[in-house]
Amino acid sequence: MAKDFLISPSILSADFARLGEEVDNVLASGADVVHFDVMDNHYVPNLTIGPLVCDALRKHGVTADIDVHLMVKPVDRIIPDFAAAGATYITFHPEASEHIDRSLQLIRDEGCKPGLVFNPATPLDVLEYVMDKVDMILLMSVNPGFGGQSFIDSTLTKLRQVRKLIDASGRDIRLEVDGGVKVDNIREIAEAGADMFVAGSAIFGAANDADPHHYETVVAAMRAELAKVS
Repeated sequence: MAKDFLISPSILSADFARLGEEVDNVLASGADVVHFDVMDNHYVPNLTIGPLVCDALRKHGVTADIDVHLMVKPVDRIIPDFAAAGATYITFHPEASEHIDRSLQLIRDEGCKPGLVFNPATPLDVLEYVMDKVDMILLMSVNPGFGGQSFIDSTLTKLRQVRKLIDASGRDIRLEVDGGVKVDNIREIAEAGADMFVAGSAIFGAANDADPHHYETVVAAMRAELAKVS
C-alpha cells in the first residue's frame, strides 16, 4: 500500500480546560489530523462537543485537517454548522441518515470531504452504492460512546474487506480505524488495510507532567511500528 499513514488523535481524551494548547502540542509532536468526536446522547450514550468547539480551534490557529465524526441522529441539520466551523472531513453512520446518498452530497456541497462510519456489527452493504461518493471509510473497532475501550479483533477482517473494495474501486479513499488503537497493535491494524489511525487515550492518556515530550514519545513509537509495515 503506497499511501502514507496518518495519525489522528481524538480530542475526546484531551484536557478540555486547555484544549487549544493540547491540540497544539499533539500536532507539534508529529500527529497529522485532529479527530473530533461528536456525540448527542441519543444515537450514542454520551454527550460531547459541537461546532462551537471546532470553530474555537480554528480561531485559536489550528490549521491541520479536522476530522469530524458525527455520532448524532439525525445528521443533516448539523452538517452545515460543522462545515462553517472549519471541518475538513465529516463522517456519519448510515443508520443515522434516512437518505445516505443525500447526506453525503450535502457534506460535499458544503465544501467538506464526506465519509461513512461502520460500527463493529454494522454490515458494509451500503458501500456498494456509494463508493463514488466517499473520501473516507471509518471502521469502529469499539462500540462508540466512550473512550478507553479495547480493540475488537473482528475489525481486522472487516478492514481487509474494505481495503479490497477501495483497491477495486481505484479511488482515493482513506480507510480509518477508531477504537483501542495503541502502539502494540497499530502495525497489525495497518497490515489489515488501514491508513489513518484514531488514537485518544493511547496518546492523551500518556500525559506525564515530568515528561514534556510525552505525546512525541507515543506518536514516534506509533510511527516506528508503522515503518515496519511490509
